[in-house]
Amino acid sequence: MRKSNRFISVFIYLTTAAVFVFCFQVQLKAQDRPITSYQYRRVPGDKIEEFIKRETTYWSKVAEKAVNDKTMTFWALLEKVGGYDLTNSSNFLFINTFPNIDKIGDVFSNVEPVAGVKLSEMETNSFTTVTSQFFLHDEDWKQGANVVPEKDFNYVVMNYHNTNYADSLINLEKKYWGPFIQTAMNKNQTPQKGWGNAAVLAPLGDDIKFTTVSYDLYKTLQDALMPNWDTKTVFPAKGLAMINKIELNRRGIAVYRIVKVVTAHN
Repeated sequence: MRKSNRFISVFIYLTTAAVFVFCFQVQLKAQDRPITSYQYRRVPGDKIEEFIKRETTYWSKVAEKAVNDKTMTFWALLEKVGGYDLTNSSNFLFINTFPNIDKIGDVFSNVEPVAGVKLSEMETNSFTTVTSQFFLHDEDWKQGANVVPEKDFNYVVMNYHNTNYADSLINLEKKYWGPFIQTAMNKNQTPQKGWGNAAVLAPLGDDIKFTTVSYDLYKTLQDALMPNWDTKTVFPAKGLAMINKIELNRRGIAVYRIVKVVTAHN
């Protein structure tokens, strides 16, 4: 009996240790991955022009330096097109990607010499409201073979997916939708120019209505609102059915105009 108990104790110890090592390795791997921030802003109507001016004139310079310094890889300002509850909801979205999220302070400190003006002339926090902020990990990306981002990426449709199985949904999209949309874009079966997805890292909880995001890029607003598919297109029905099965409810969708982007590829 004692030997049996000792065997069980050793087995539990080894199993626990193995799980700990596995989780620790996952955490180490995650630390090497870039993290993307989605910051939603509410800008009053009479301040929109000044807001866009300051962000695209001054803060984009800060982003350019951060990209050159390799403390940031992507900066984008998006303006929502349409919407509901307009007086209370966000109307702008910042998307920023950091190779090391712990060095975010290096990006936004000592910005005056970079922008060439005093902080009081470039800041936008005093007349805008941050309505929410999320941290995500970008998972997959596809774009059409002949796409020119500066000309073809003008509007983006954000699709918010809610599921208890975020990893499964992401993997299903990678397996079925990613290859499909890549081929469709290459063959001009769709006006869509790019596609990607991301998993939400935080915050998560009952009040958060999405756990993954996918995004579709288009050249025109009409294409974004009413994409016209080639009638001969064969959709990945099996994969779409599996994706729909693990989604908890109807997707949230929002359309944005791409105001300005700064990347390492600019």
